[in-house]
Parts: sequence; structure tokens; C-alpha cells
Amino acid sequence: MGDRVKDLPVEAADFETAIAACGFGLFNVFLLFCAVPCLIAMVFSASALSYVMPSAECDLNLTLVDKGMLNAVTFAGMILSAVPWGFVADTFGRRPVLISGGWLDGIFVLCAALSQDTGQLMVFKFLDGLIICGPFAVVVSYLAELHGKKHRPYVMLFVGLAVSVGSMVLPLLAYGLLPVTINFNLGHLQFRTWQVFLAVTAFPSLLSGFLHIFLPESPKFLMAQGNYTKALKSLQRIYQMNKRKSKDSYPVKKLTDDTPDRSTDLDGDGQSSIHERFKRAKAKFIEGALQIKPMFRKPYLAISLQVYCLHFCQIMCVNSVRLWLPQIFATMHAMELQGANDTSMCGVLEHNAMATSMNREEKRRECALHQDSDSYMDNVTVSGIGLLGFLIIFPMLRIRLVEKHILRVFLFLCIFLVGGLYFCKKSLVVMLVSATYLTLMGICATTIISMSVVIFPTLMRLTMVLMLIMTFGRLGSVSGNLVLPVFIQISCWAPFIWLCSLMTIAFLFSIFLKVDNHRALS
Repeated sequence: MGDRVKDLPVEAADFETAIAACGFGLFNVFLLFCAVPCLIAMVFSASALSYVMPSAECDLNLTLVDKGMLNAVTFAGMILSAVPWGFVADTFGRRPVLISGGWLDGIFVLCAALSQDTGQLMVFKFLDGLIICGPFAVVVSYLAELHGKKHRPYVMLFVGLAVSVGSMVLPLLAYGLLPVTINFNLGHLQFRTWQVFLAVTAFPSLLSGFLHIFLPESPKFLMAQGNYTKALKSLQRIYQMNKRKSKDSYPVKKLTDDTPDRSTDLDGDGQSSIHERFKRAKAKFIEGALQIKPMFRKPYLAISLQVYCLHFCQIMCVNSVRLWLPQIFATMHAMELQGANDTSMCGVLEHNAMATSMNREEKRRECALHQDSDSYMDNVTVSGIGLLGFLIIFPMLRIRLVEKHILRVFLFLCIFLVGGLYFCKKSLVVMLVSATYLTLMGICATTIISMSVVIFPTLMRLTMVLMLIMTFGRLGSVSGNLVLPVFIQISCWAPFIWLCSLMTIAFLFSIFLKVDNHRALS
């Protein structure tokens, strides 16, 4: 299962040679197993409230604006913490961020489950977003740094698969738990089904923090800190698990890198002082910030603006639809059970806009219908279609003609798909159209990230570029969920005109985005 690396005594080796000598085996399997809860936790943090709101809207007296703010607040926390988490990871290491970040995020999700009003829920979901951004970003780097060149490309595919699995698990969890009637008091606190559901979504974060206790620090990070002695011990531990041999038989006896060896200057625990690590991380951050200066000059200024604006528009659209689908399906299902004459998309949106004018008894009956298990099955089907679509389409990206035109073609199709939701009359049609739309848009988002690897030079993309792309996407998520309720209250057609306009802008940007994915990396 592992790489066939000759166990010859190599006195000195760089990181790639050293990690290749460790092979692929039991350690890597355990590493990937530990990463899954962290990746699933990110999906839960971003999407759990969209499944909660149909059940919680009566308990919390939620308006359309409240729902939009609840959908947006987690992403707002992610935006604010992206840079600080990178700084912390470069100062203290990957492992402490994964352990403390997992536990801290789990605690904040549990606090959100204890919330008794909308304000408390918003605060704790904001803190949830503030924390989960760190472990999610770090776990991707951590996985890449603990695999050799041969297996590193497959690591990113694994990350995408784990996120897709998380997107399937969440609606299944909602389908199994939210229809169950739970209502009890604990002192002055009242607990209902949706709060228990939120508490359960804390489990992946807590499990992630626990599992990473058993993993070593990234040897790549330790080498960047000049701690070659400890880096070598980490590599020996990986080698021992993978090869089932003693640490002493590890062929690499010395590590080499551009960073000077500072092992003898470190304290007895093999750690430099916090002040020294802070200074090095600060210098590294400033260096990284300086490396994005070319983005604001020719030839990268125009293409940077195209990439960021395109990603902003497409993520604003996709999350405006994705995060409101559970509410739409729940309302549509409730209207069908009540025998409503108009169960079209327009009827559903108008019904949601007028929900605040219902009396308490009408609202209570509708909320009870929202808890019917059938209202969550559509979400499971949408996620299933999305996962199947990824598995079918991604192998086709190896075809150069498909890879070259897929972004433009899919964005063009999505203009008509998101506009077509306006004409949907039945939940089955809404499910099929929205599932196709979300699948195509997910592939478009992944394509943009892949393109950035080719567009920008190595020094730029390894520092701030990908972080900025993700930040623009999250800004789109926040903006979209704050603006959508306003358009819904204006009229039925307003949100669809707005979404189609954004999709058209994204498509136009894609036309002028000229990228050769097969050129050599700069």
C-alpha cells in the first residue's frame, strides 16, 4: 500500500524526499479518518441553521430578515477570522489549532443549542463561524503537508468528497431527528427538538479536537520554524506506523531546508519562546502581504478583479438558493398538506412574506406541519443528486475540451435554471431544478479555485490569493442572505430578476477569463 522507497541510508534530505520515504499506510489512513469530522463540522456550521429555521420560527418568532441574518452570521464570523487564524497557525502550529479550535467550536455550537432567543443564537453562531474557519483551513494544509507529491493531488479530492458526504449527512440527520417531538425544561431553560439537533451537530467538532491529540505536528511546519530535530521525530513516527519498522531504520538521518537549523537554540521542550515564534510569524505574514502587491499591477490586476467578482457573484447566488431551500421545501410541503390552491414558487415566497400576519394558532399549525419528515426528504434528494453529479462530471474534466469550456457553459445554463425556479409549480420540479443548479454551481466554484493555481504565480497563490478568493465568496454569502429577504418582500419576481442578473454578470466575467490550465506553473 505504501510507496516503494529503498531503505538506504540517506544522510540528508529535503522535505519531499523525507515524506516520500515514509510511504503511505496506516498513519495516512488514520490521518484521513481524523480529518473527516473537521471537514463535516464546517458543513454543519455553515448550513445547520437553514434546517433549524422551519422548526424554530414559531419558538423564536423569526421574520424573513431574522432568517436572512441567521443564515449570514456564520459567514460573517468566518470573514473576520480568516487572517488571524492563519497568523495563529503559523505561530503556534497546525496541531494546536486543530485541537483547541475543534473543542472551542464544539462548545460554541453547544451554547447555540442552549439559546433561548434570536439574539443569543446569532451571537453563538457568529462565534461558531469565527472559530471553525481556523480548523477547516488548517486541516487542508495539514493533510497536504503530511502526504508526498504522489498522493497530494488525491488529498484534495478526498477533501471534496468529505465535504460532499457532510452535505448528505446533515439533511439525513434533520430527516431523522427534527420530526421527533422533544420538549422539556431544565431549570429556567426550555429545550425543543431544534435545540437538540443543534447540540448533535457539535459532535464532529468535539470529535475532531479529540482525535488530533493522537497526531504529530506537521514536520513541514517544524522545518519552517527551524526545529529539524522535532520534525525528524515526527517523520520517524509516521515511518514507523506505515512501514511497521523501528524508528531507527528510517533512512533519512538529517533534514535540509532553506530555514537555518535552530534546534539547539530551542528550549528543553523543543519549542522556541512565544515571542520568537510571534516575530517569525509576523515577518512571514508581512512577506505574504507584500507578495500580493503584483495583484494590483499589470498583468494581474484585471484578471484578479475578474476572478474575485466572478466568485463573489456565483457564491452569492448559490448560497442564496442553497440556504433557503429547506425553508422553501418546508413551506411548500405545509401548503400542499393544507390544500392550498397555489403551491408555486411565487405562492411559497408570498406565503413566507405574509407569515408575520398570521395569528398564533395558524402559525402553530404550520410549524407543526414543518416538522413532518417528508418536508426534509427533498433536501436529502438534492444533496444526493449533487454528490452523484460530482462523481459523474469530475472525471470528465480530464478531457481538455470539457475543461476549457465547462465554466462558461455551466454558468450560462445556471442563468436559465435559477430563473426557471420562478415558473416551478410543484415541489418535485423545484427539487430537480434546484439540485441541478446547485450541482453545476458547485463545480463552477471548484473550477475557479483550480484556475487560480494556474493564473497566479506560486508565491502569490501560496499566501493570500486563495484566502482572498474564499473571503470574497463569504462576502457574497453574507450579502446574498441579507438582501434576499428584502427582495422577497418587494414582490415575487424581484429575487429571481436579482439572481438572474448576478448569474449573467458572472457569465460575462467568465467569457473574458482566458486561462490555459495545461501551461506550466509559474
